[in-house]
Amino acid sequence: MTISFDRRVTARQDTLVNVVDEEAVILNLKSECYFGLDKVGTSMWNALTTSESIQAAYESLLNRYDVDSATMRDDLIGFVEKLVEKDLVVINGE
Repeated sequence: MTISFDRRVTARQDTLVNVVDEEAVILNLKSECYFGLDKVGTSMWNALTTSESIQAAYESLLNRYDVDSATMRDDLIGFVEKLVEKDLVVINGE
């Protein structure tokens, strides 16, 4: 899958998210599967679902964490791909 950083990520309507102590539990209502995110995963989720684009989320996360840009880009792409695979998000414009 090719991820275009000018696109926006939004949670599917049938996805519920509960954040407790900087960790998230996500429920896909269609599949009835739960997914847990640690502190960093929750930060990535929040950045992706509240930013105007994946690029904006990437820049925000890059400023927040002490990691090189290539690693952040690879991690973010992998995270978005996993969210799409689990049917938790939609990439708008695709």
